Amino acid sequence: MTQTRRYTLDKTPKTTLEDWYKLMTIGRMLDEKAPNYLKQALGWSYHAPYAGHDGIQLAIGQVFDKDNDFLFPYYRDMLTAISAGLSAEEIILNGISKATDLASGGRHMSNHFAKPEWNIHNVSSATGNHTLHAAGVARSIKIYKSKGIAISSQGESSTSEGYVFEAINGASKEKLPVVFVFQDNQYGISVPQRDQSANRRAAENYRGIKNLKIMYCDGKNVFNSMNVMHAAKEHATKHSEPVIVHANCVRIHSHSNSDAHDLYRDENERHCVKLSDPLTRYRIQLLHSGKFTEEELDIIDKAAKKEISAAHKKALVAPDPDPKSIYDFVVPEAYVSSKYPDGTHDGSNGDSLRLIQALNQTLKAEFRTNPDTYLYGQDMANKDKGGIFNVSKGMQQEFGIERVFNAPIAEDFILGTANGMSRFNEKIRVVVEGAEFADYFWPAMEQLVDSSHDYWRSNGKFAPNVTIRLASGGYIGGGLYHSQTIEGALTTFPGLRVVYPSMADDAAGLLRTSLRSKGMTLFLEPKALYNDPLAETVVPDDFEVPFGKARIRREGADLTVITYGNTLPMCLNAAEKVTEELGKEIEVIDLRSLLPLDEETILNSVEKTNRVLIVHEDKVFAGFGGEVSALISDRAFKSLDAPVRRIGATFTPIGFNRILENAILPDQQKIMDGMKEVLEF
Repeated sequence: MTQTRRYTLDKTPKTTLEDWYKLMTIGRMLDEKAPNYLKQALGWSYHAPYAGHDGIQLAIGQVFDKDNDFLFPYYRDMLTAISAGLSAEEIILNGISKATDLASGGRHMSNHFAKPEWNIHNVSSATGNHTLHAAGVARSIKIYKSKGIAISSQGESSTSEGYVFEAINGASKEKLPVVFVFQDNQYGISVPQRDQSANRRAAENYRGIKNLKIMYCDGKNVFNSMNVMHAAKEHATKHSEPVIVHANCVRIHSHSNSDAHDLYRDENERHCVKLSDPLTRYRIQLLHSGKFTEEELDIIDKAAKKEISAAHKKALVAPDPDPKSIYDFVVPEAYVSSKYPDGTHDGSNGDSLRLIQALNQTLKAEFRTNPDTYLYGQDMANKDKGGIFNVSKGMQQEFGIERVFNAPIAEDFILGTANGMSRFNEKIRVVVEGAEFADYFWPAMEQLVDSSHDYWRSNGKFAPNVTIRLASGGYIGGGLYHSQTIEGALTTFPGLRVVYPSMADDAAGLLRTSLRSKGMTLFLEPKALYNDPLAETVVPDDFEVPFGKARIRREGADLTVITYGNTLPMCLNAAEKVTEELGKEIEVIDLRSLLPLDEETILNSVEKTNRVLIVHEDKVFAGFGGEVSALISDRAFKSLDAPVRRIGATFTPIGFNRILENAILPDQQKIMDGMKEVLEF
């Protein structure tokens, strides 16, 4: 391995050596002081001591350039954060979860250090998942020709996670300027490395990947760590390639304050790791060099102690989070339409389009409006093909491979790097086909859950501006993995928007609003209606539909039918037939937006008709209709003249044979029967 040697004890200026010692001393004092806060019931209920990782953490912080780089520290990276510039007060504010904590304002677990204005990012407690965010922002660094790099830091055990491989594999394929630091202390809590992988060193698991540089260093040694981190940054910058820095460390203490390492490490091992203490060794090196005396270092120690004491006093009197603030920063602000405030139009302007045409034309229009818009996923960029259903047909030809491109078959990678891309600047909007069919989206759920609380967790400092398109639902004879509708699960996460248009105009309007809004939207597309004439409508060129605004597709006074997605056309047809048979007028509400939900339109309709039928394609049991039913029972019970009835799929998987599919999914006849039952009650 070749590396640029920049630092030796002899050639490094005394002022630099002194700065390093001061940072290491402040860090270690805070590391040792942290458990006392918990003992005194002041906070810091989660603390992962970093002692034994000092060399590599000092080096990460020192090579980090807050003006150009992006840093993703993990929960053990206290010294990394201090070395990167965080003050002792800022560290303590995080530890005791004060409202003025820069990372989250007390919303996120202690020991998760961040400073968003310096590009030091708030990361999840899901170990290693931020490798995908680092790869994503590195993609933006490359696209926008910035001179920075992304740095992702983690323990060696988290490299066993599949999404870490996805990040490194994807970064290597795209040749992205990102440094992945593995701080290897040979333990994942109590699990030794030998139980993680066959290779003794985690970096060796990635050996053989093209365009990937692997470097090793002694993470306990300040000079070796500094030289290797500088070499890694140089390589990532010069060659625009990912680098793994594997740092050999020791963990002197337990994994965290809820762990007791004496239960799985014998006395001899615990004694040996203490002998490898990087701070003690560095102090001895400084003394033996003749550049420092005991008295000089003692003065630095005393100054560090005084600084921490002052920081402690300030942090203790800092304000606590306000309980009323829990509703702040749940969902970012949405784009507000001034021309179409209720999401309707008179049909006098625009062309008649199929649903698939409306989506395609809206995507192209928004890409022309905002040059910082990107689209990727599987099957996105192969000659004339634009996704498995050709929704994005012609887009790469017009906007180029830099803006419309393929992704590996790795759903977590697709969504995680979309999150990361949007961190580069707020103008960026990313559209992803989260999976070729909604049924295949489940591998991305880890990233979805993490992204759903990014805005809340960061106290409003960051929201991933991402639209996730998912071809959803059945009625195509697709069976398992090609016919599910998954909104029942997706709507359980605060922080997301979930929309499910049925008609071409709503599809265009909601997509335009999604691409102009901040935050994450799950855009579910009823694929059986892509080319169905029943979903064809006139679509104004600039049509916009607000989130949380339902649309009354048919007026009526005797029964309210609440629906969305593939079942909307069925409900409209069923309503016509029931009216012909019984003379009853049926109101059909198209929810369009599930999160947020238009409660006002629902309740007003129930008050008018006094009877409700909820219809959706998903299973009745645990389906989204259950939440709508609960809302009505809670808020409009006195208006009901009959029990709320629900029509949906059976509580079974969806069969491939059309006979089985027909037996499972709702259809027009089942809906008509349900309407009559409610009307006749």
